[in-house]
Amino acid sequence: MAAACLLVGLMIGYLFRGSAGPASPISAPLGATMPASGEAATSESPHAMPTLEQMKHMADKQAQPLLEKLKTDPNNAELLIQTAKIYQATHQFGEAVSYFEKAVAVDPKNVVTRTALASCLYYSGDADGAIRQLERATKDEPGNANALFNLGVIRWQGKKDGRGALAAWRQLLQANPRLAADKKSQVEKLIAEVSSARPY
Repeated sequence: MAAACLLVGLMIGYLFRGSAGPASPISAPLGATMPASGEAATSESPHAMPTLEQMKHMADKQAQPLLEKLKTDPNNAELLIQTAKIYQATHQFGEAVSYFEKAVAVDPKNVVTRTALASCLYYSGDADGAIRQLERATKDEPGNANALFNLGVIRWQGKKDGRGALAAWRQLLQANPRLAADKKSQVEKLIAEVSSARPY
């Protein structure tokens, strides 16, 4: 069960990634083991993951041209989203939240951006904030598969709310009858997993 929970925790934002656009080229897999702060890759371990501090440096460097543009165009939603995605891809979730929040303030009906904001809030430790964002997203777009999937995962993993998770995933399946077979199967497996874990 613990392994299944970990796997699901890493799925947030990924099941239906196609609608969210490509990840940053400096993205690292969520859930990968990070070396201790200050520990760099060495010749003995050339493929070691960079530290969070190194990833922050990479993100700041990559985001710098966008940040310069934002100084003169601070309400440009596309620039804000691009900047947020850089920080999200490098696990700098606090910074990503800041830019996603600004983007959502500019374009509050953008469900894709709101769903990405929710994921970053969750990884920052704010499950309640993530759920609020996803509930708003599903209010604006009741059948959005990404938002419903993540809402179920966060209710289950972040709040131990099995009933809430099942409701979100069942709504997902009902609202998306033409869902690809592999995606449908993944959601059905989660429903079966949570249903078998009663009492939740």
